[in-house]
Amino acid sequence: MNSIRIHKVLVANRGEIAVRVIKTLHKLHIESVAVFADNDANALHRRLADEACPLGNGSLKDTYLNVQKIIDAALDAGADAIHPGYGFLSESPELVKACEANNIIFIGPDARTMRLMGNKIAARKVAVEHGIPVTFGAMGSHEEILAMADTLPYPILIKAAAGGGGKGMHIVWQKEDLKLELERASREAEKYFGDGTVFVEQYIESPRHIEVQVLADHFGNVVHLGERECTIQRRYQKIIEESPSPTLTEEKRLQICETAVELCKAIHYRNAGTVEFLVDRDMNFYFLEMNTRIQVEHPVTEMRTGIDIVEEQICIARGKEMGWTQDAVHAQGHAIELRIYAENPENGFLPTPGKVTAYHEPQLRGARVDSSIDGPSTVSEAYDPMIAKLTCHGKDRQTAIETARHALKEFIIQGLTTNKAYLWEVIKNPDFIDNKMDTAFCATHQEALLKALNESRKAQNVNDIVASFLLFDFCKKQVEQHPDNVWEEIGYWRYHMQLTVDVEGEKVPVSIEAAETGRIKGVINGVPFKVEFQQYDHKQLKIMLNGRTETVYCSVNDEQKTIVNFHGLNFTCFRTDQLNDTLDYACKESVNDKSRLVSPMPGKVVKINVKEGDEVGEGTIMMVVEAMKMENNIVASGKAKVKQVFVVEGQMVDNKMQLLELE
Repeated sequence: MNSIRIHKVLVANRGEIAVRVIKTLHKLHIESVAVFADNDANALHRRLADEACPLGNGSLKDTYLNVQKIIDAALDAGADAIHPGYGFLSESPELVKACEANNIIFIGPDARTMRLMGNKIAARKVAVEHGIPVTFGAMGSHEEILAMADTLPYPILIKAAAGGGGKGMHIVWQKEDLKLELERASREAEKYFGDGTVFVEQYIESPRHIEVQVLADHFGNVVHLGERECTIQRRYQKIIEESPSPTLTEEKRLQICETAVELCKAIHYRNAGTVEFLVDRDMNFYFLEMNTRIQVEHPVTEMRTGIDIVEEQICIARGKEMGWTQDAVHAQGHAIELRIYAENPENGFLPTPGKVTAYHEPQLRGARVDSSIDGPSTVSEAYDPMIAKLTCHGKDRQTAIETARHALKEFIIQGLTTNKAYLWEVIKNPDFIDNKMDTAFCATHQEALLKALNESRKAQNVNDIVASFLLFDFCKKQVEQHPDNVWEEIGYWRYHMQLTVDVEGEKVPVSIEAAETGRIKGVINGVPFKVEFQQYDHKQLKIMLNGRTETVYCSVNDEQKTIVNFHGLNFTCFRTDQLNDTLDYACKESVNDKSRLVSPMPGKVVKINVKEGDEVGEGTIMMVVEAMKMENNIVASGKAKVKQVFVVEGQMVDNKMQLLELE
C-alpha cells in the first residue's frame, strides 16, 4: 500500500477525545475540522479546531450519530480523512463504508473486522475458532434465552452484542429476574448502539479486568504496547485504569499480550485496537471482547511508552509501515488514570449535569489532564458525564498513586458534584494499595469509601472554611469585576457585625470585630480568627489565615451560594441573613416521600410502567428516567396506589418536576 498524504481531518466526535485528537493533528500540522451540535456551540473541541461544521439540534441520532451529516460535513470542509474517536460512530461499519464511497480515509480498521469484532457474539466465535479461552455463553432471541432459564449457570451477565462502556450490561442472580433484565438491557442497547441484540454469558465472580493495547499496519506487522488493568469499576464502567497490571506475573503478562497479538493477526486487523480479558482467581484468562478503536484509557499506555497512539493511527491509515518491531517497544514506570465524572457517589453515582463555575487543572510533573472543558462551562445531561481524565506517571506504582493523590487535590472543579473526592478515597484505600481488588471493589467497599469521604470532610476546620468564605464574600463584586483594585470599596461591611454562615447545612455563628483594607478580624464558633487578602487570580484566592498561608478557590453558583475549595474539597457556603426563602432552593421539593416523587436528576422519561389507579408494591419499578447515558429506576418504597401520573414517555424533566403521586 502506497503512503497517502492527509491534509485535513474531520473529527467525528465531541468532548475530551475530540480535543485529544485535534491536539495531535496540530502537532502533525494537519488541519482539523470539528463537528458540533447546537448545545456544543461553545465547546472546547469546536474552539480548538481550525474549522467547525454544525450538526444542528436534536437527539444523538440527529447529530453525532448521523452518518450522512458527518459525511456531508467532511465533504463540505474538503477533509481527506475522518477520525471517529471512541464511542458514537467509532465502531460503525456504515461510516466506514460511507467513507470508502466518498473517497475519504477512515482512521481506524476496515468494515469487515469492525463487524466481526464489534459484535460480541461473532467475536466470541472467532476466539473459540482460534483456541482462545472464553466463558460459557448463550445467544438467541429473548424467547430462546428465556427457554434456557432453568439451565443457565447463575449468576449470568446480559450484554449488548454491539455495545461497550457498561451500557446494556446487567447481572442476573436468579432466573426470576431474567425477563425484566433482558428487556432493560435490550432497550439500552437499542438506544445507545442502534441494535437491541443481547446475549448472556457466565458471570465470573471476583475477576480482574485486563486489556491489551495493539497496533497493526497494512504490512502484517502487529505489536502490543503492554497491558492495562481496568478492575476498578462502578456500574460495569471503568473509573481507574493502570499499567502495568499489579496482578499479572511476568509469565502471564507475556502470555496474555501474545494472545492479543495472535487474535489480531488471525483476523488481519489494522490500526489501533484493544483486546479485553477477564482473569479469575486462579489467573486463568478469558477473552471478553475487542474494541476496534482507540480506548478512553489510552493515555495510560502513552505515559509509559512515549508513543502517541493517535499519531500512529493516522500513520497507519496513510498506509505507512510501523517503524518498530515488538522488541523496540519499551514501557517504563507505572501509570494510573482516573476518570472524573459529573456524578454523585453518595447518591448511587447519579449524574449531576449543570454549570461548572470554576475549573483549574493541576500543574504537577508526571500529571496529564485530558479534558472536555478549560474553564467555566456547562456539562449537558445529553451526553456521557465524564468531564476529564487525570493520568499520572511515576517510577513505580506507589509513586504514581502519590502523584495522583496530590494532583486530585489540586484539580479544582466547582459548581456541580463530581466523583473527584471519591477517587481520592479509592486510591488511598488500603485494599487498593495492597492490590486486594476485583471488579466489585466499589460495590463491596462503598460503605467504607463513603465513610472515609465523610470523615475527610469533617476533618477540615469549619472555622477556616468560614473565614475564607467571608473574605471572598465581602468583596466578591470587586474581586470578580476589579481584581486589580479589590479593596477600594468595602461594600456593606460594618463593625461588630453579627451573622450566621451555613456550611453544608451546619450553622456557624460569626462576630466581626474589625474590618479594614484587606483584613477581617473576629470570632467564629467562639474562636478568634484573622484573615488577610494576599492575591486573587482566576478564582484562586491566596490568603493569610491566622498567620499561615492558604490557597482556596471560590466561585458563585446559580443559586448565589459560594463554593469554597479548601484542601481539595468543595464546601457550599452562604450567609443566612442574605438569602430569602425563594433562594432556599429545591432541596425540599427534591426529597421524595411516600406519596410525592420527583425526578432524581434532569433527564428524559424513557418508560412508564404504571397508570392512574394501578396498585404497586415495594420495589415496583414505576418509571425509568435516563440522563447522561444512564437509566435510573423510580421505585415504590411500599404498597400504594397510583393517584396521578404527571409526565409522558419522551418528556424532558428536571430535578424539581413531580413525576407521579401515590396514595
